[in-house]
Amino acid sequence: MTIEKALVVGTGLIGTSVALALREKDVVVYLSDVDARTAELARELGAGREWTGGEVDLAVIAVPPRLVGERLAELQKREVARAYTDVASVKAEPIADAERLGCDLAAYVPGHPLAGRERSGPAAARADLFSGRPWALCPGTGTDADAVRLVRELVSLCGASAVTVSPAEHDAAVALVSHAPHVVASAVAASLTGDGDVALTLAGQGLRDVTRIAAGNPLLWREILSGNALPVAEVLDRVANDLAAAASALRSGDLAGVTDLLWRGVDGHARIPAKR
Repeated sequence: MTIEKALVVGTGLIGTSVALALREKDVVVYLSDVDARTAELARELGAGREWTGGEVDLAVIAVPPRLVGERLAELQKREVARAYTDVASVKAEPIADAERLGCDLAAYVPGHPLAGRERSGPAAARADLFSGRPWALCPGTGTDADAVRLVRELVSLCGASAVTVSPAEHDAAVALVSHAPHVVASAVAASLTGDGDVALTLAGQGLRDVTRIAAGNPLLWREILSGNALPVAEVLDRVANDLAAAASALRSGDLAGVTDLLWRGVDGHARIPAKR
């Protein structure tokens, strides 16, 4: 093992889960967060110890996308680590920020673990959160091979599987499989806020399945969506067109038109990989 010491900057759900996973593999983990109470809770949960400025093998930046470049620049200026990665759910924007701020991109491997929960914060963290999950890596053409090796080792220690993609491919993909579905689930859940007491007494598991992810933190999701706005909007346009066509078909009694959407839904669902 070449990762003996790691720094996790940001002790929310993902950062603390990374720290817990590394601690289970006997990696020495240091924690840093602008919110002292959040960092203290993560330490109490056994995720690591307070960082006082020492050097580490790898720094994991677990902050909102708009702050990744800034944190990376700060850490690299202090020569904190041999390699750096992040876990932001969008990639093009943080990479552009890092370039603009003059960061050493050779030592930086942009990353994104495709895992999460409806709850946020360190109290929701789990050491097995990434087990069997894909973890996107977006190294550039000039990224140092040793940096890539260290970050791939991080992914392995967390129990995930590394998937190498370009930043544009990543952002388009997560718009389709994560970001747009969250907005759609929120739209369905939002329809329940009116007069629906009787209907909700009849709610079954299907409604819970469709709306489960709508319970996520709206402020966090606003930031995620703003960082990937155009790809998400394109997916939502396609979904909206299908829904509008289905509504029109139902009004006209065109069951064939609705059935076509239902069959395409079956085909699309069948393409989803089996649960890992």
